[in-house]
Amino acid sequence: MNLDFEELMEEAYDLPRGKAQIAVLEQAIRAADTAGDLEAGFEARSELVESAIFSGYPMKAIVAFSWQLGQYDKNNDLFDNYQLLWSYKWILDKVACFPDIPREQIDNLLDDMKKRYAELGYSERTYCFYKAVLLMQYGELEEAGRYLDQFQSLDRDEMSDCEACEQNRLIDYEVLLGRDERTLRVAEPILSGQMSCGEVPHVTLSTVLMPLYRLGRQEEADKLQRKSYRLVKGNNDFLLQIGENIRYLALTDPFRGLELFEKHLSQALDHENPWDQMMFSAYASTLFSRLKQETVAFQVKLPASFPHPEFASDVVRLEQHFLQEALATADRLDRRNGNSYYGSLIQSL
Repeated sequence: MNLDFEELMEEAYDLPRGKAQIAVLEQAIRAADTAGDLEAGFEARSELVESAIFSGYPMKAIVAFSWQLGQYDKNNDLFDNYQLLWSYKWILDKVACFPDIPREQIDNLLDDMKKRYAELGYSERTYCFYKAVLLMQYGELEEAGRYLDQFQSLDRDEMSDCEACEQNRLIDYEVLLGRDERTLRVAEPILSGQMSCGEVPHVTLSTVLMPLYRLGRQEEADKLQRKSYRLVKGNNDFLLQIGENIRYLALTDPFRGLELFEKHLSQALDHENPWDQMMFSAYASTLFSRLKQETVAFQVKLPASFPHPEFASDVVRLEQHFLQEALATADRLDRRNGNSYYGSLIQSL
């Protein structure tokens, strides 16, 4: 292992997850590849996969993981398979967000993970869980429910996600079905603090805002909104949760929602996850739909990277711009998935 690689890895370990760390890890990967050091290249890519997944750069993670999987199959005696197989779940969680990745390829990845887990003696529990996750992402909720039932009937093993993450997915499912009261019952272990992890309740709080609002519990929702935003505002990976905060504020405090939009639009424009971008755009559209009802004149602060600076004083055009952006991605996802789920979802917001 060469000195440049070691120095770069030490530098990367000292950095927080995010763009800067990823850039250093990419340098380390180039150094390892130039030296022909497979083990070093594998190590650096393992770190890159984790950093990229949890800081909003899932395609970088997918590319690095694909290299790892190929090298493991050629030289499995050189590499640790536990971390590789654990990372497989992160990849499956993100891969369907990209409409250009064919459904058959995604399903083949899931089947490949199932086979690899079985060969090492793991149960089908994690397979059933991620099958349900993918079906939820495809908009096939009834079938997803069947796999969630099967998942819950099986015992946990070493490849199971933490209980808080699993519970959060059950909440997501109830939200997708529009079952507000049941959503809050399922969310109770997280909302009460009984379950938590590195990403929970961060990814949970914003999902219960609209159920609380619809049930007439706005005071609770307001408190959770403030807590939610404090937890997610500093991490690029939480663009979806920022969008969910904006959607809620569009109904309850639209000018505060506008502040969040202005602060995070650059993040959305630079984001690598098209599904999260789609939802952010959809929620931004709902915000401008609400703001066009205001009688006071105001200018929206738009970053230099926004393609239409002339829209700054025209909330109607901003509403339509973000709606069309969301619908364009929804159409691509629907064509890939073979249904009209996302187009209908965006139009219903």
